[in-house]
Amino acid sequence: MSLSPRSTYWLWLTAALLCGTAVALLPWVPLAALLGTAAFGGLALLLLWRPWVGLAMALVLGPWGALENIWLGGNVPLDSGQLLLLLTVAAWVGRGLAQRRLIVPHSRFTWPLLALLGIMLLTLLDAPSAVLGVMELLKWVEILLIIWLVADWARETAAPRRVLLTLLAMILVAAVSQALIGIWQFGLRGHGPEHFVVLGRFYRAYGTYEQPNPFGGYMAFNGALALGATLGLFSHGWQSRRWAWLGLGGMAAVTAVLALALVMSWSRGAWLGFAAAVGVIAFFWPRNVGWGAAVVTVAAVGGLAAWQLGLLPPAILERVTTSLAEFQPGDVRGVDINDTNYAVLERLAFWQAAVGMANEQPWLGVGFGNYALAYPDYALINWPIPLGHAHNYYLNLLAETGLLGTAVYGLVWLYILWDNLLLLRRLTWPWRGVALGLWGAWIALSVHQVVDKLYVNNIYIHLGAMLGAQHLLGELVRGENDECERKR
Repeated sequence: MSLSPRSTYWLWLTAALLCGTAVALLPWVPLAALLGTAAFGGLALLLLWRPWVGLAMALVLGPWGALENIWLGGNVPLDSGQLLLLLTVAAWVGRGLAQRRLIVPHSRFTWPLLALLGIMLLTLLDAPSAVLGVMELLKWVEILLIIWLVADWARETAAPRRVLLTLLAMILVAAVSQALIGIWQFGLRGHGPEHFVVLGRFYRAYGTYEQPNPFGGYMAFNGALALGATLGLFSHGWQSRRWAWLGLGGMAAVTAVLALALVMSWSRGAWLGFAAAVGVIAFFWPRNVGWGAAVVTVAAVGGLAAWQLGLLPPAILERVTTSLAEFQPGDVRGVDINDTNYAVLERLAFWQAAVGMANEQPWLGVGFGNYALAYPDYALINWPIPLGHAHNYYLNLLAETGLLGTAVYGLVWLYILWDNLLLLRRLTWPWRGVALGLWGAWIALSVHQVVDKLYVNNIYIHLGAMLGAQHLLGELVRGENDECERKR
């Protein structure tokens, strides 16, 4: 993004005035306060010059929100990721006003997300707390704003490929920073929460999410994106007989780091989501569906053979099979609780409460974002504390927004998947690999949310950036079609 000469003049004039004011106030104002104000002013000017820098910082700092909330004693209105995103959007709007060109960029996701916001807002008319609902709604508003910001960035620079590469780098650098923290927590730090102990001496990785399951989900959909991008570079090099070894090796290393952190999260839901993502990526990697089915079949047969021959890691195999054996949906009242089945029964109890809410208010639910507030009226005796959500986003959504809200949400995700599928058919390598990775990311997210809720701890900032990347892929397709028309 570049500023006009007139806007640049005012930008430097503002910077000079800020510096002059700071020097003038130095004898009367403490140095720390002046430095803090100067840093904030410098950041604001930087964002006015390059708003995408704020998005990059928000992606890196967003996952720190949960830890910041603990450091600051809880109930923090804005963590650093949210504050940076707010400043970024304000700077973007300010630049538009300064250049007298403030417009809402075209995006294929605008109307679906506005429809989702509309139905969610409707569920708040009779909700116990409209404030909780609005706070949840703001996540989707921010996703839409991020998509618009990315779309405007590409429109202004007229270089969607460069913007897409930069955006992918921002997304994956943020993910790798969390992965490295998780790897350190698992095997290098040497201590951690007692209830996170696995294999007798290691600790489940959780990054700055403070919980292994959302951390694992974050690793899963980012790992899927990195895997798709790796396959894109590989396929591009194979077809063109030119190997970009540095780029391919670097992306493969990113995929390996994210996959390692995913394993160390010890999150069964995240493993399941990533396995589903790998399956669909393998299926859609060849353009010929028959070849894709063959790849998946060979992989499935190989995995089954490895299981039967005892070649899979015993600890991971036991973790998965034990969970499947204990998982029996139904009424959990009266079921004996022990250390082995507690986690599964707890989830089933939350699901049962969500079904109770949906049965009582089937069309619009108890109100978007109001599950925890309504929970005491539907709680089972042994589980009086809601822990925030139903540990199944679809049941959580059904309880909060009823059949109407759940249906609209499902249609929005079907639209995103359909749009991605069209991109897979039209794009060429290596860009098709990015679409392949996004397809896997959406599948990993969708599958994991059967046993959890991942719209926590600023993950929506990441999802907004990934939807922005999918928008840019669509712009590449449109650009290629326009070029073909001009040649004709």
